[in-house]
Amino acid sequence: MKRFAKITIAVLAVVLSGSLSAQESGKAEVDIKVSSQCSMCKETIERTLAFEKGVLSSSLDLETHTVKVVYRPGRTSPDKIRKAISKAGYDADELAADPKAYKKLPDCCKKPEDREFDHSGHDH
Repeated sequence: MKRFAKITIAVLAVVLSGSLSAQESGKAEVDIKVSSQCSMCKETIERTLAFEKGVLSSSLDLETHTVKVVYRPGRTSPDKIRKAISKAGYDADELAADPKAYKKLPDCCKKPEDREFDHSGHDH
């Protein structure tokens, strides 16, 4: 029984030290699916997040439509980050884009079903 207790304590110490070091670094990461369409979307979303309080960095992968955000948990949260993306006119996970902001997006940044013109083969 003593051996089991020592192993349990050792495992608990490793788990706690890992979570403490993550808290000590003061950083966290979140991946958020967004409704990005082109490089203009990438610029808009990354620029929006650069001005968001507590966000340290963001990088949008256009192929996966996923933005990786590094942030300070004491200053912001994944929900606040999603809300900022929505206010910029893009869906963020299950949070739909703000309708007024979405309407103001360039045609190429809108979802294909909402575009006025065909942008296939069109890079920017």
